[in-house]
Amino acid sequence: MKVKIAPSILSADFARLADEIRKVESAGVDLIHIDVMDAHFVPNMTIGPPVVKCIRKETELPLETHLMVDKPEWFIEEMAKAGADIITIHVESTQHPLSLIRRIRELGLKSGISLNPATQVDSIINMLDVVDLVLVMTVNPGFGAQEFMPETLPKIASLRKSIHSMELNNVEIAVDGGINVKTAPIAVKAGATMLVAGSAIYEAPDVVKAIWELRKSIEGVHWEP
Repeated sequence: MKVKIAPSILSADFARLADEIRKVESAGVDLIHIDVMDAHFVPNMTIGPPVVKCIRKETELPLETHLMVDKPEWFIEEMAKAGADIITIHVESTQHPLSLIRRIRELGLKSGISLNPATQVDSIINMLDVVDLVLVMTVNPGFGAQEFMPETLPKIASLRKSIHSMELNNVEIAVDGGINVKTAPIAVKAGATMLVAGSAIYEAPDVVKAIWELRKSIEGVHWEP
């Protein structure tokens, strides 16, 4: 499985968001990662469906909306209408994650489930056959430009083993937080198939070069069963 690059616009210049997205699109990224925060589930607030709707007009890349919110059920329908292609919810944010995942799929979208650093893999094992994406937070969610937490690597490896043993090899494992040219290779070796990177891309002097360097850093690196 090709490792995908997903720039997180949390680190982009919101005043020039269309240009920021075109930059990464021209560099050949695979999708756009959009962090949706409500200042309740995480101590920060970002954007909602109206901005996603505007982004949809500016790119044909798949849009993944990462719902870091207390009531994800309030956002799913609106994100679908706004043009999201993938909706990822946190297992910690709802008592009924399976119901929400099924609703996302009923709307014709891909579904994702996310885990905070302290959350164990066992909490989502029963969902692996109904999701398209597992998003492992490799920092505590809520802010960009944090350092990668190496203690999350065994979780990534455990997920990859479970997905492999269940023959669910189309399920992506995304990692989000502190991803750069140093941490990307160890995350991929542990089993990650998607790299969400924000500050490593958007705070670099040359965005296109930063994406090229990130891809270069994982050349020849792969997970081994």
